[in-house]
Amino acid sequence: MDLLLNLLHQYGLLIVFFNVFLEQIGLPLPAYPTILIASAISVNHETSLANLMLVAVIGALLADMFWYLAGRRYGKKVMGKLCRISLSPDSCVKQTESMYLKIGPSALLFCKFVPGFASISSALAGALGTKTFTFIVFDTIGAAVWVGSAILLGSMFSASIDQLLLTLVEMGKWGALIIAFAFVLFIANKWWERYRFLKALRMARISVATLNEMLESGKQPVIIDTRPPKLIEDGWIPSARFVSTEQIEAILPEIDISEDIVLYCSCPNEVTAAKVAKAFMNHGYFNVRPLAGGIDAWIESGFAVHKPVDGEQN
Repeated sequence: MDLLLNLLHQYGLLIVFFNVFLEQIGLPLPAYPTILIASAISVNHETSLANLMLVAVIGALLADMFWYLAGRRYGKKVMGKLCRISLSPDSCVKQTESMYLKIGPSALLFCKFVPGFASISSALAGALGTKTFTFIVFDTIGAAVWVGSAILLGSMFSASIDQLLLTLVEMGKWGALIIAFAFVLFIANKWWERYRFLKALRMARISVATLNEMLESGKQPVIIDTRPPKLIEDGWIPSARFVSTEQIEAILPEIDISEDIVLYCSCPNEVTAAKVAKAFMNHGYFNVRPLAGGIDAWIESGFAVHKPVDGEQN
């Protein structure tokens, strides 16, 4: 424990920089507590809080720029990569996506207060073509607000934080074990949330090959694309219609309860498609299956897609 505190005293700014950078990249390494502790130490040792602020904001901005540029280059495909390295439930990823699509770059002002959301928002900003200057301005302000709130809290409760650190030091190896246990508990909780969420959405999938065979044989299931219309640049399955969870009740009169319904999205584990499928089932529709692998698997298999032309969405 003494070693940890000595490292914070000597290399606090460097530790804060890398912790913030790695969290914003998407790793489950919460940086907010680190900034709190670093700010409390800075107050107690009368060192510069401005330097702490600058270093943390730069760390966040560099990580966010990485995902922004990845989004600009690879489009929405980078979202799938982010979902796979993040322990946040896929539903949270889709909520972030929906939020950014609704309010635009303003989402960057507060997304950092939810772990893992900053990288999603940054990649989405790039994929949607947000101007670089706009992204940098909003992201920098958002990072400054996030870091500033941690520094403010750390400064206000510096005496309490210092007392807590001294108590942990006095506990020796037990203090270090408490910190290690808290970190392991945090990771385990994130993993458990994701596991429970995915378990709740388990249901039979239909393969892209089976769906293609149905279409070629003349059997026409109801095909539903659950993606936001702004994220369809790769195209959609012919005859598919765009339907979100909120629109289900409105289209129910148009779909016979005995019809086959196939839903797809572009997210890992077909999360959005499975959520919409659950909603259909809640209304008595049971011939409902998400498409395994979603639109990406369909395209990779070389099957026909309809692509937007001159602003067309479907």
